[in-house]
This record gives sequence, C-alpha cells and structure tokens, in this order.
Amino acid sequence: MTVFGLTAYILVWPVLSAVVLLLLLAAFAKDVLDARKNGGDML
Repeated sequence: MTVFGLTAYILVWPVLSAVVLLLLLAAFAKDVLDARKNGGDML
C-alpha cells in the first residue's frame, strides 16, 4: 500500500463518522422540533 493510499484510508474514517454524526443530529433536531410543534415530549 502506498503512503497516499494509507493516508486516504486513515482520513476517510473521520469523515464518514462526521457525516453519520451530522445525520443523527439532524434527525434528532427534526424530532425535537416536531415534538414541540405538536405539544408533546421526546420521551
């Protein structure tokens, strides 16, 4: 494996983790806003 390939492989995981975290936070924020709009609670 080349140095570039190894570097790209190592850098891909934090990017993928950040994308998944952003998707989860966006879905959570949407659920919180929907619950507030409908007068309910999250739990």
